[in-house]
Amino acid sequence: MTLHYDIVVVGAGPAGLSAARSAAASGARIAVLDDNPRAGGQVWRQGPNRGEAAPLRDALTSLAACSNVTSWPSTRVIALLPAKGLLIESSEKGGVALSYDRLIVATGARERLLPFPGWTLPGVTGAGGLQALIKGGLPVRGERIVIAGSGPLLMAALATAREAGAQALAVVEQASATAVARFGLALAATPSKLWQAAHLTRGFAGLRYWTGGVVREARGTGRVEEVVVRRGARDVTLACDRVACGYGLVPNVTLAQALGCKLADGAIAVDEVQRTTVAGVFAAGECTGIGGMELARIEGELAGLAASGAGIPSALWRSRERWTRFAGRVERAFALGAAACARPPADTLLCRCEDVTFGEAAAHATWRDAKLHTRCGMGACLGRICGTAAQTAFGGAAAGRAEHGGGAQGWDAAPPRPPFSPAKIATLIAAARDDADDADDDRADL
Repeated sequence: MTLHYDIVVVGAGPAGLSAARSAAASGARIAVLDDNPRAGGQVWRQGPNRGEAAPLRDALTSLAACSNVTSWPSTRVIALLPAKGLLIESSEKGGVALSYDRLIVATGARERLLPFPGWTLPGVTGAGGLQALIKGGLPVRGERIVIAGSGPLLMAALATAREAGAQALAVVEQASATAVARFGLALAATPSKLWQAAHLTRGFAGLRYWTGGVVREARGTGRVEEVVVRRGARDVTLACDRVACGYGLVPNVTLAQALGCKLADGAIAVDEVQRTTVAGVFAAGECTGIGGMELARIEGELAGLAASGAGIPSALWRSRERWTRFAGRVERAFALGAAACARPPADTLLCRCEDVTFGEAAAHATWRDAKLHTRCGMGACLGRICGTAAQTAFGGAAAGRAEHGGGAQGWDAAPPRPPFSPAKIATLIAAARDDADDADDDRADL
């Protein structure tokens, strides 16, 4: 049996909720899927000690009043099915087949983790990962934490860690002091972001804020005990209890790629109303390019209105343009430099799921070859972490590896193959059985 909806929204973060909310007024039958047990995405993530943010509360209250909107929490898209269908797996209902007339992809982004020696030690996470853990209830009170990487996410992680009672020792930003200062001055063009930055960075006194630095190594016996930071030509060692290191975000495009949507610079390509290159498929939020919560909400509203056939006010396009310009300033200011992209020592783990080192991957010319010979990217995370790391480490340098038959594009991730997430065998068996039943019905009709 297949459940049918007029519009299916994949993702219940700022973009997905905004899309569902704007489409709901049309009366269309809408399903909102999200792999988390509670809506909100990473920005509005809820937890034991964290209630609903005001914008999230408003969105959920509005949607709860719409009888035509169904929420599917703790639900993942496992595979595509024929005739605009999705095989999903819900923690409550198991494997289910959905079909749709229009699909809105609002799958957000994931953190870019760039491995270094010791990155698999307990206590080492991404900067966004630390935020998610704290919001989920991880106790960090009194812990000495070093936050490193690049971009505004570091400041958000700092604020979350301090609010939870952690002792932030240092924030290490890979961008130069000049780039950071220029970005800070440009915040005057977006007063709300200027206020937000001031709020997040209050209490900078006594905190080391180092620009032009990268994490070289994490050390410890059993868990992280110290971290080595390269600043210019010298290394500085800090004793710590936790390291949070993330080099910005990358769009989550797995579902869009599987659907055949065109990508541009690693993000889903969309037109002025958030239409992708596949008929009936729209996309909104960070999966179309990293732009922040404000832009994601605007894009979600545009996608919801367009998918439901409603008119779009011109003010919405003007708002999108404004926040698109802000996103451009962020991208330019925090573009990864050579030190951040440098390949770590050969014995550093690249794929922690399958215990594959950078040296073992470097023996191959392309990502596909590396996967075939080493199983790199074939573990539980399905290459979501090591694939981006390999592209960063090998992609730029791969152009000089022509003698191996490679090239810069040789390290791009291959189109995804189902299942897109780890799934129960019962879900896959049920889907195969449904396909067989459909085939029998077709033969009977003949």
